[in-house]
Amino acid sequence: MYDLTAFQRDLLYVIAGLDEPHGLAIKEELEEYYEKEIHHGRLYPNLDTLVDKGLVEKGERDRRTNFYTLTRRGGRELDARRDWEREYVDD
Repeated sequence: MYDLTAFQRDLLYVIAGLDEPHGLAIKEELEEYYEKEIHHGRLYPNLDTLVDKGLVEKGERDRRTNFYTLTRRGGRELDARRDWEREYVDD
């Protein structure tokens, strides 16, 4: 997780919070959070990086639509990140 960008970590959180989201659903969530447009040229390469790292799986809903889910490793990495954050930020 330490080698991910903040954007990539945010992608993991969004994917974890949605049920098999497709790229546009992820994009919409991040645009709402960042309050600015997220370009496809930023979104999809970063999703592919997370897939390559084994943190996210990409499935095919139909010929034009992919969906994304966290792998077990991705879930463990998010849990570890949240534990680390709790060491420094008191809920």
